[in-house]
Amino acid sequence: MRPGDKALKPVMTRPACLLQFDRLSYDQAWTLQHRMVEERAADRRPDTLLLLEHDPVYTIGRSGRNDHWGGSDETLRQTGYSLYHVERGGSVTFHGPGQVVGYPILRLTHFCSGPKAYVGLLEETLIRVLAAWGLPGRRREKMPGVWIEESPPLKIASLGVRITKGVTMHGFALNVAVDLAPFRRIQPCGIPGDQVTSMAALLGREVESGLVREQIVGHLAEVFGLEWVDRSISDTASCCEATGGSSGAQGQSGTPVHGTGGTTRRPGTPLSCSEGP
Repeated sequence: MRPGDKALKPVMTRPACLLQFDRLSYDQAWTLQHRMVEERAADRRPDTLLLLEHDPVYTIGRSGRNDHWGGSDETLRQTGYSLYHVERGGSVTFHGPGQVVGYPILRLTHFCSGPKAYVGLLEETLIRVLAAWGLPGRRREKMPGVWIEESPPLKIASLGVRITKGVTMHGFALNVAVDLAPFRRIQPCGIPGDQVTSMAALLGREVESGLVREQIVGHLAEVFGLEWVDRSISDTASCCEATGGSSGAQGQSGTPVHGTGGTTRRPGTPLSCSEGP
């Protein structure tokens, strides 16, 4: 907990929905988040956590600079992975199988005073998960995320969020057993010399992502004071149906835009506050 942060113990619990996918493409998850943010802002859905893994993909946030990733979309496209320029905070990162990604869709003022405090709650959740495996997760001043204190420090979880209409989107990514090689093509989160690790690499053995997911679900509920009143596991087909049947993200005009083999840019929606790595 950072100095000045309030105690993390919630004084009450709020009903929330948990929606899990085994694997979901980035554009489908992106579209689903936008729909759920609108629903939460209009009080048509409860606070919700999307928990999933992505197909291999690079994403670049609002603070991404050319020197963080070479500045060439073509260079990253040559990896065969999708590439997206998105509206979250932070710079460039990689998502792939073996990395558990969480997208909380929450009304921010119900849980904390602002985006910095919110990021602190997400960090606390992941630190508690790592502690259950005997891994000492740590914060670094002015660098949102979770590190393992080595020399140099090793980043094991990334955070990049956006708050619009008072509702959170995007979120966190915890490296469970993800392939670390794609991180070497970029400067993760735009931090010079940043090195990335995973739970499996540190423990020297296989780590079951399903167990880590359950620990995330439990600790996030504790930290945020949530009670899961609806827990669902969905497949890609049901997600496509929920987002209008398209496998691509929808631009503001409603035209599908795809990132596979190219670059996707999506117009941002009005920003009330944000925080990211």
